[in-house]
Amino acid sequence: MGIAIDEPITTDIYGVINKTIPQLRCAKTRDIGSRYHNQAIIYLLKQWLPNSGEKLGDLPPIFHYVNVGPTIKLEQMITDVYLPLLDH
Repeated sequence: MGIAIDEPITTDIYGVINKTIPQLRCAKTRDIGSRYHNQAIIYLLKQWLPNSGEKLGDLPPIFHYVNVGPTIKLEQMITDVYLPLLDH
C-alpha cells in the first residue's frame, strides 16, 4: 500500500518507508462507488487482461482515491485503478 506525502517519513516502529513509484506502463480504469467493492480492479484482472495480450508487471495495482473526505458519500467515491504492465 502507498500514499502520497508532502515530506519524507522518518523511521518508525511500523516499518513505513519512503519509496517512489517508478515510471511504468499501466492499464487504467475508473470505479465510482464504495471503495470496499471496487469493480474496476475486478474488470481489469478478469476481463481486460486475459483479452489484451498484455502481461502483469512486477508491482501491485495502484489505487488513486480521486475524492476523499468525511463528506463524500459511498456512492460518490471515485477511484482510478492503475494495473502495472510489463514493458514490451
